[in-house]
Amino acid sequence: MEKKYSVAIYPSQEVIDAVKTMKDYLKSKIDWYNSCNSVAHITICEFTIDETQIEKYKQKLFKICDTFTPFQVNLDHFGSYVNGAFFIAPNEHSANHLKPIMKKTQEALKPLKLKKSDDPHMSIGRKLIPENLKIATQLFTTINIDFLCCEIVLREFDPIKKQFFVINTFSFNGNSQPELIQGSLF
Repeated sequence: MEKKYSVAIYPSQEVIDAVKTMKDYLKSKIDWYNSCNSVAHITICEFTIDETQIEKYKQKLFKICDTFTPFQVNLDHFGSYVNGAFFIAPNEHSANHLKPIMKKTQEALKPLKLKKSDDPHMSIGRKLIPENLKIATQLFTTINIDFLCCEIVLREFDPIKKQFFVINTFSFNGNSQPELIQGSLF
Protein backbone atom coordinates (compact mmCIF):
# COMPACT_ATOMS: atom_id res chain seq x y z
CA MET A 1 0.00 0.00 0.00
CA GLU A 2 1.33 3.45 -0.92
CA LYS A 3 1.95 5.78 1.97
CA LYS A 4 3.12 9.36 2.24
CA TYR A 5 6.23 10.08 4.29
CA SER A 6 8.01 13.20 5.43
CA VAL A 7 11.60 13.65 6.59
CA ALA A 8 12.03 16.59 8.94
CA ILE A 9 14.04 18.19 11.71
CA TYR A 10 12.18 18.56 15.00
CA PRO A 11 13.35 21.27 17.36
CA SER A 12 13.51 20.89 21.15
CA GLN A 13 10.28 20.43 23.12
CA GLU A 14 10.62 24.04 24.34
CA VAL A 15 10.58 25.35 20.77
CA ILE A 16 7.73 22.98 19.84
CA ASP A 17 5.71 24.39 22.76
CA ALA A 18 6.57 28.01 21.89
CA VAL A 19 5.51 27.51 18.26
CA LYS A 20 2.30 25.78 19.35
CA THR A 21 1.48 28.84 21.49
CA MET A 22 2.01 31.07 18.44
CA LYS A 23 -0.12 28.83 16.23
CA ASP A 24 -2.91 28.76 18.82
CA TYR A 25 -2.77 32.54 19.16
CA LEU A 26 -3.00 32.98 15.39
CA LYS A 27 -5.88 30.47 15.31
CA SER A 28 -7.73 32.51 17.96
CA LYS A 29 -7.52 35.51 15.59
CA ILE A 30 -8.24 33.92 12.19
CA ASP A 31 -9.84 30.51 12.98
CA TRP A 32 -8.60 27.25 11.45
CA TYR A 33 -5.77 27.43 8.90
CA ASN A 34 -3.40 25.02 7.15
CA SER A 35 -0.80 23.54 9.51
CA CYS A 36 -2.34 25.13 12.64
CA ASN A 37 -2.24 21.69 14.30
CA SER A 38 1.07 20.39 12.98
CA VAL A 39 4.05 20.03 15.30
CA ALA A 40 6.85 22.57 14.71
CA HIS A 41 9.42 21.19 12.28
CA ILE A 42 11.75 22.02 9.42
CA THR A 43 10.78 19.96 6.38
CA ILE A 44 13.59 18.27 4.47
CA CYS A 45 11.43 16.37 1.97
CA GLU A 46 8.28 14.35 1.39
CA PHE A 47 7.69 11.28 -0.74
CA THR A 48 5.14 8.59 -1.44
CA ILE A 49 6.17 4.95 -1.74
CA ASP A 50 4.86 1.49 -1.06
CA GLU A 51 5.22 0.80 2.67
CA THR A 52 7.18 -2.40 1.86
CA GLN A 53 10.00 -0.13 0.59
CA ILE A 54 10.37 2.02 3.70
CA GLU A 55 12.89 -0.19 5.58
CA LYS A 56 15.48 0.31 2.84
CA TYR A 57 15.16 4.09 3.18
CA LYS A 58 15.24 3.96 6.98
CA GLN A 59 18.66 2.30 6.62
CA LYS A 60 19.83 5.10 4.32
CA LEU A 61 18.61 7.75 6.77
CA PHE A 62 20.30 5.96 9.66
CA LYS A 63 23.60 5.84 7.72
CA ILE A 64 23.60 9.49 6.68
CA CYS A 65 22.49 10.83 10.09
CA ASP A 66 25.21 8.79 11.77
CA THR A 67 27.76 11.03 10.01
CA PHE A 68 26.17 14.36 11.00
CA THR A 69 27.35 16.27 14.06
CA PRO A 70 24.81 18.09 16.27
CA PHE A 71 24.80 21.89 16.00
CA GLN A 72 22.88 24.87 17.37
CA VAL A 73 20.14 26.39 15.26
CA ASN A 74 19.08 29.97 15.92
CA LEU A 75 15.73 31.13 14.57
CA ASP A 76 15.74 34.91 14.64
CA HIS A 77 13.17 36.31 12.19
CA PHE A 78 9.81 35.75 10.54
CA GLY A 79 9.23 35.45 6.83
CA SER A 80 6.56 34.61 4.30
CA TYR A 81 6.23 33.17 0.80
CA VAL A 82 3.86 34.29 -1.94
CA ASN A 83 1.95 30.99 -1.54
CA GLY A 84 0.71 32.23 1.85
CA ALA A 85 3.22 30.50 4.08
CA PHE A 86 4.21 32.37 7.24
CA PHE A 87 7.26 31.00 9.02
CA ILE A 88 10.13 31.44 11.45
CA ALA A 89 13.50 31.48 9.71
CA PRO A 90 17.02 30.66 10.88
CA ASN A 91 19.80 33.22 10.87
CA GLU A 92 22.36 32.98 8.06
CA HIS A 93 24.85 30.95 10.10
CA SER A 94 22.19 28.35 11.02
CA ALA A 95 20.82 28.25 7.47
CA ASN A 96 24.33 27.56 6.19
CA HIS A 97 24.53 24.60 8.61
CA LEU A 98 21.04 23.30 7.78
CA LYS A 99 21.25 23.43 3.98
CA PRO A 100 24.03 20.81 3.53
CA ILE A 101 22.24 18.49 6.01
CA MET A 102 19.03 18.85 4.01
CA LYS A 103 20.83 18.33 0.70
CA LYS A 104 22.80 15.26 1.86
CA THR A 105 19.65 13.74 3.35
CA GLN A 106 17.78 14.29 0.09
CA GLU A 107 20.66 12.76 -1.87
CA ALA A 108 20.65 9.72 0.43
CA LEU A 109 17.02 9.07 -0.56
CA LYS A 110 17.71 8.65 -4.25
CA PRO A 111 16.04 7.43 -6.48
CA LEU A 112 12.81 8.52 -4.77
CA LYS A 113 10.70 11.27 -6.30
CA LEU A 114 11.09 13.85 -3.57
CA LYS A 115 9.15 16.99 -2.91
CA LYS A 116 12.16 18.89 -1.56
CA SER A 117 12.67 21.94 0.58
CA ASP A 118 15.86 23.88 -0.10
CA ASP A 119 15.04 26.78 2.17
CA PRO A 120 15.10 25.85 5.89
CA HIS A 121 12.11 27.33 7.74
CA MET A 122 9.60 26.44 10.45
CA SER A 123 6.03 27.07 9.31
CA ILE A 124 3.51 28.81 11.53
CA GLY A 125 0.82 28.74 8.85
CA ARG A 126 0.47 27.64 5.23
CA LYS A 127 -1.80 28.72 2.39
CA LEU A 128 -2.93 31.79 4.33
CA ILE A 129 -5.11 34.21 2.40
CA PRO A 130 -3.50 37.66 2.06
CA GLU A 131 -5.60 39.22 4.87
CA ASN A 132 -4.62 36.45 7.29
CA LEU A 133 -0.99 36.65 6.25
CA LYS A 134 -1.12 40.35 7.07
CA ILE A 135 -2.63 39.57 10.50
CA ALA A 136 0.17 37.04 11.16
CA THR A 137 2.88 39.55 10.25
CA GLN A 138 1.30 42.11 12.58
CA LEU A 139 0.91 39.65 15.49
CA PHE A 140 4.45 38.29 15.27
CA THR A 141 7.28 40.73 14.79
CA THR A 142 10.27 39.57 16.82
CA ILE A 143 11.59 36.13 17.68
CA ASN A 144 14.80 34.65 18.97
CA ILE A 145 14.75 30.96 19.79
CA ASP A 146 17.31 28.25 19.43
CA PHE A 147 17.68 24.52 19.75
CA LEU A 148 20.28 21.80 19.30
CA CYS A 149 19.75 20.12 15.95
CA CYS A 150 20.75 16.55 16.77
CA GLU A 151 18.37 14.26 14.89
CA ILE A 152 16.08 13.82 11.92
CA VAL A 153 12.62 12.28 12.11
CA LEU A 154 10.77 10.14 9.62
CA ARG A 155 7.03 10.75 9.69
CA GLU A 156 4.13 8.90 8.13
CA PHE A 157 0.95 10.63 7.00
CA ASP A 158 -2.28 9.59 8.67
CA PRO A 159 -4.98 10.14 6.02
CA ILE A 160 -7.74 10.12 8.65
CA LYS A 161 -6.22 12.67 11.02
CA LYS A 162 -4.60 14.46 8.07
CA GLN A 163 -1.41 14.77 10.13
CA PHE A 164 2.08 13.31 10.00
CA PHE A 165 3.25 11.27 12.98
CA VAL A 166 6.83 10.25 13.83
CA ILE A 167 7.68 6.61 13.13
CA ASN A 168 11.50 6.85 13.47
CA THR A 169 14.16 9.13 14.89
CA PHE A 170 17.71 9.14 13.54
CA SER A 171 20.40 10.64 15.78
CA PHE A 172 23.38 12.67 14.67
CA ASN A 173 26.36 10.71 16.00
CA GLY A 174 29.23 12.62 14.40
CA ASN A 175 30.80 9.44 13.03
CA SER A 176 32.89 10.24 10.02
CA GLN A 177 32.73 7.64 7.27
CA PRO A 178 35.16 4.84 8.14
CA GLU A 179 38.04 4.80 5.68
CA LEU A 180 38.79 1.44 4.14
CA ILE A 181 42.21 0.74 5.55
CA GLN A 182 44.23 -2.05 4.13
CA GLY A 183 45.83 -3.33 7.28
CA SER A 184 48.49 -5.94 7.74
CA LEU A 185 48.81 -8.26 10.66
CA PHE A 186 52.49 -7.55 11.26
